[in-house]
Amino acid sequence: MSEIKSWDKKTCDILYKQGLIKPEQYERALEEKKKSQYSLTQILVNMGLIQENQIQQALEKFYQVQGINLNQFQIDSSVIELIPKEICNKHNIIPIQKMLDNQNKLSTLVVAFTDPTQLLVREDIRIITKAKVIQPILSNPIAISQSLEKYYGVSVEKVLDNLEAEDDIDVGVSDEKKVETIDNITDKDSPVVKFVNAILNEAMKKKASDIHFEPYEKNYRVRYRIDGILLEAKAPPRDWAPSIAARIKILSKLDIAERRRPQDGRLKVRTKEVDMDFRVSMMPTLWGEKVVLRLLDKSNLQLDMTKLGFEEDDLKLFKSCINLPQGMVLITGPTGSGKTTTIYSALAELNKTDINISTAEDPVEFNLEGINQVQMNPDIDLNFSSALRTFLRQDPDVIMVGEIRDLETAEISFKAASTGHLVVSTLHTNDSASTIIRLTEIGIQAYVLTSTINLIVAQRLVGKICENCKAPVEVTPQVLMNLGVPQNEVLEYKVFKGKGCNNCNNTGIKGRLAIYELLPMTEKIKDAILKGANQSQIRYLARELGLRTLRRSALLKLKRGLCSIEEVINSSIKDI
Repeated sequence: MSEIKSWDKKTCDILYKQGLIKPEQYERALEEKKKSQYSLTQILVNMGLIQENQIQQALEKFYQVQGINLNQFQIDSSVIELIPKEICNKHNIIPIQKMLDNQNKLSTLVVAFTDPTQLLVREDIRIITKAKVIQPILSNPIAISQSLEKYYGVSVEKVLDNLEAEDDIDVGVSDEKKVETIDNITDKDSPVVKFVNAILNEAMKKKASDIHFEPYEKNYRVRYRIDGILLEAKAPPRDWAPSIAARIKILSKLDIAERRRPQDGRLKVRTKEVDMDFRVSMMPTLWGEKVVLRLLDKSNLQLDMTKLGFEEDDLKLFKSCINLPQGMVLITGPTGSGKTTTIYSALAELNKTDINISTAEDPVEFNLEGINQVQMNPDIDLNFSSALRTFLRQDPDVIMVGEIRDLETAEISFKAASTGHLVVSTLHTNDSASTIIRLTEIGIQAYVLTSTINLIVAQRLVGKICENCKAPVEVTPQVLMNLGVPQNEVLEYKVFKGKGCNNCNNTGIKGRLAIYELLPMTEKIKDAILKGANQSQIRYLARELGLRTLRRSALLKLKRGLCSIEEVINSSIKDI
């Protein structure tokens, strides 16, 4: 058991006296302390037995002083340098502000304490800093510890302490046949290797979609994207930045010496339960190389279209369009809107022994058995347009184009769609109507669009409310009507929100589902396009013809208690 500091024990005593923790909870925290470098108060929070703001309120009540929110306070580096890191860590204190006298000497130093009654500590600080006055201010121990990590850095032990226990994992270069373990290249017992392995391991366990390693001038940040939300992980010392970047470069066979240009690669992690591919992106920034890893979790890929979020009538329309013998289906939306999942689910639906499917992707994110997938490679002039030309000589039934980016790719795609092939592709547009305008702007003639496109699908992702902490929320009818709910439907809505718990990383969101807007190419829509209708006119006509917009689709999820009001607002424009 690591040493229990006096300020930590006193804080727990205060929480106990105010009835915020029970004796058995304190005993559980003591047991956990035997294998942890964290304070008892931090352990209580990690175990979900108390919240940080409750600790702050308890300390303010006990000491009868107003506290400070350190998370909203930026401390100057000249202040941090006044007190050594060892003293701050020992007493859980941090200097936050200094005031100088007329002779430019230190007059007053404001220091955040967990226990502002530590008179001897205050006197020691006064002697060390040669300040005339040490002015104490109250903050909870967790906020102070976080600030110490932010401004002073954190020990190796503490970095690894709160990460998930590292499984027996092999980490190496991703290829078609095997994982090449590289423990012989880098010392597997080094702290950096342990840290990177632990981060990869924890990201997989938490079902993260991305990992961000971010160097800044005074600190280093690691974040996971989970259910669309970026959450901070325990960060290593700032001076680890080059070593972390080098370790990931080795794993993904990138050039270690190249720090000035972006680089892309892949690596694979193998555990007893799962094999996981990671897409690696290195980018030089002002303070070092930022690394982003995308987790390509095939087990997390939802290929069952009935579970994606389609309404029943929309799903029927989508299936009918992708089963047509020729034409084009376009999946649109911004980056991170779930287009890949939707398009792969469509391919899985079509993947039968009597159908030849070829895909041109950049990059190939998931390997699908029975589908001919081609990775784009600009170094050898293998791009979407050249791949499409080859596909047309390969007797295809279905062609998937990862993204229509330019006129050349668009022209070949439309040619294929009009000559007996089904083409499925994606486009970065905000809604279904704007897709028509985007294609005409890059040079596709209106008559080609109307004769070729079967369906345009616009989509977004909304966070699902965590069922473990789901709770009803009182909202006024006016709030719902402002969202676009018709007045006669307001009473049918019962609104929920996740309060936040350990199961959802205190976000209130667990998992995501898609909302869709489907625009079929009907005769009236074709006629409007041929007459040169603009985006607003096309959208208005589509709504008149029964288009369910993204906002309306999101409101249906809200009505069923699947998502919150915030998700409705964030995922769709107000146009029902």
